[in-house]
Order: sequence, then structure tokens, then C-alpha cells
Amino acid sequence: MKQSARHSIPAIPRGRFDNTLLALSPAPLSPHTLDALYAHYEELRRWSGQLNLIGPGTAQEVLERHFGESLAALPLLPEGPADLLDVGSGAGFPGLVLAAARPDLAVTLVEARERRWAFLQSAARRAALPCRCLNARVRLPLPAGLPESIGVVTLRALRLEPEVLAALAARFGPEGRVLLWAGGEEPPLPPGLVPGREVRLPGSARRRILEFRPAAAAAHRTP
Repeated sequence: MKQSARHSIPAIPRGRFDNTLLALSPAPLSPHTLDALYAHYEELRRWSGQLNLIGPGTAQEVLERHFGESLAALPLLPEGPADLLDVGSGAGFPGLVLAAARPDLAVTLVEARERRWAFLQSAARRAALPCRCLNARVRLPLPAGLPESIGVVTLRALRLEPEVLAALAARFGPEGRVLLWAGGEEPPLPPGLVPGREVRLPGSARRRILEFRPAAAAAHRTP
């Protein structure tokens, strides 16, 4: 079987890396956060010779499309500590990025593909981030190891069936929400989730982050 070509990820000077992410982020980034994000980038580079984690692109394109689009979710996260479940984490977007930017979040990264799960473990260690990395497929019945109480579910490169989203939403607290990276299409949702805020992603007329909240919580939310 013919193997797909590996996409090397270009090196980038640390100063340029920091300045680019500071310009892309809608919220301030601490030196500790920038250290963790640069470690994540370097781990992507190290693994790129053995595993296609992201598509080809210049360093600037990688930062804008993957790191920048992950950081764009910061205004949609709840204030204060919460459990964040990133489903289909792949190369760590957005889960690892949000774990670095919001150290008060308890982040669980879920990835069904074993080699990508191994990458996530390695990247989290290199970035000194206390993420839990779970090798599982999220479907019904829900796999063991997911948080019993969930504050945020993030979905960037994966779509879940409405009944699976409903099962995850059943574990939400009062501030629970789903954040979904999407194009122009409207995703299928279970009846109990309703649209909330929306963040448009730069560089595209269609790409956006959509927030969905339980109907009862949205009805009582203060504007």
C-alpha cells in the first residue's frame, strides 16, 4: 500500500512565534503559556517525519490556522475552573492550546487513533501540561474515563451524532456548553441544545466557532 507523503513543519524563531500568537490571541498570553505553546509546536515538528498530524503549510499558516483558530475560542470559555473535554484531539487543536492558555481548566484529550494519542501524551509532557489523554472513541455507550461533570466540550475536527452530544450534555453543569468549529453548514443537534454565541474566524467567510448551551441554561442566562 502506498504511504502518504510526510509533511515537514518548518522551524520558526521563538521571538516570531511569540509575537504572532500574541497578535492572534483575543486574550493576553502569559510567558508560561507561550512556553507551553512553543513546546507543542516543536513536538509537532519532531513528529512530522513519522506522522501526518496537520496538512502542509508555512509556519505562518500553521500558526494562524491551527494555533490561532484554537485561541479564538477563549472568549467562549466559562470563567473559572471547569472540566474541558476535547473530542477528536488529533494534533492537540484546540485542546492542548486551550490547556496552555487556561491553566485553571482540567482538560481531557480524547483521540481514537493510537498513534495520535501517543503524540498527545508526548506533547503534553513536553509542554508540562497536566492533560489527561484518553485513547477512546466517543460513542454510545460513552467510554469510561470521561469526566463525570463536564463544563465544555470542544469539537474541531470531528462531528458527533446528536444522541452522543445529548449524552455528553447530560453531564453539563449550569455553565456547560459545546464549542463547535464549523463552516457554513448548520450542524445536527439534539433537541436539548440551542445556539449561543458565535466567533467568526479570520481568513474565511465561512469558518466560525459556534456555541451551544442546554435550552434551560440559555433561557436563564443574563445577556
